[in-house]
Amino acid sequence: MNKGLIAALCVALSVVAASGCSTQGQVNPDVMQIATAPLTCTSKSQCDAWWQRARTWVSTHSRYDVAASTDTLIQTAGPDGGKRDLSFEITQTPNNDGTSTIGFAAHCDSSLGCKPNPWEAGADFKQFVRGNGANPAMPSSSTQSTGASGQSVSSPTGEPTSQ
Repeated sequence: MNKGLIAALCVALSVVAASGCSTQGQVNPDVMQIATAPLTCTSKSQCDAWWQRARTWVSTHSRYDVAASTDTLIQTAGPDGGKRDLSFEITQTPNNDGTSTIGFAAHCDSSLGCKPNPWEAGADFKQFVRGNGANPAMPSSSTQSTGASGQSVSSPTGEPTSQ
């Protein structure tokens, strides 16, 4: 009888665990669209303004100190072991056509997922840098964090590629 109860309990826990995992990692399609759109400036004055806005966004959104800030890199310290807080790496890369692409990468080191969600952070960053919203606070949405350790969002073109 105890074996039957244990087996039933194991099945019940498996169903609960599976259902909990199935909803994790879902990203609002609007957030995903914003987060994956390239962030490309077309003139020196626009790139300078956007780079300054990128610095402002990182300094107001990172729980980690800014460790490097140059004309092509903004990088925070972190992520610290086991913490859900995001660390950031922002790059500015010139393109062959005279434009520049601002890349965004966000990382945390928690098996519970990042907080905020890296996709939300990427979308908020891009909206702020473009000037599509004066509120530097993170957008509220029903997006849930994923549960992978060492999550990141980055690519050489500035598009988030993984989470």
